[in-house]
Amino acid sequence: MTNQELEKLKYPIGQFECPNNISKENIEAWISILEHFPDRLEKLVKGLSNEQLDTVYRPDGWTVRQVVHHISDSHHHSYTRFKWSLTEEKPLIKAYFEDRWAELADSKTAPIQMSLDHIRVIHHKLVYFLKTLSEEDLNKSFVHPEINSEVRLNFNIGNYAWHSNHHYAHIENLMKRKGWF
Repeated sequence: MTNQELEKLKYPIGQFECPNNISKENIEAWISILEHFPDRLEKLVKGLSNEQLDTVYRPDGWTVRQVVHHISDSHHHSYTRFKWSLTEEKPLIKAYFEDRWAELADSKTAPIQMSLDHIRVIHHKLVYFLKTLSEEDLNKSFVHPEINSEVRLNFNIGNYAWHSNHHYAHIENLMKRKGWF
């Protein structure tokens, strides 16, 4: 497998590219992605066998099961980061080792339904919350220790809409390659 092929498997929709000027339309579109993502994801993975769930989406990648559990963990962290940013002045957030989390027993063996349910709930809460934010709120930020810079909330909405579609594409592309549709 060439480096270019591996990169396409790793970033099937490319990396997140945020517009320089984030418009109200961008925010609305990103929130819509977050709002509909739980249904899209559940429809995509519904009916997959344990063998299929335990298939990696790329060489040295996670299994479908690990991806679903990762989305749940990651989006839960994101929700918390939004709340911190609106209740503290530029909080330094706690990063986590997502690769290590993906190796824990729940990520590797637990039924995906628990994470699908959690994604549904956390997205419902997140979307409701995001729709209430003012432009001033959207310009608040947190500090991410891994990149040692501020992350504005309006950017983070787009980043998590991208993150949703990014992992959806990992699973969907695997399913197409394997003929699971």
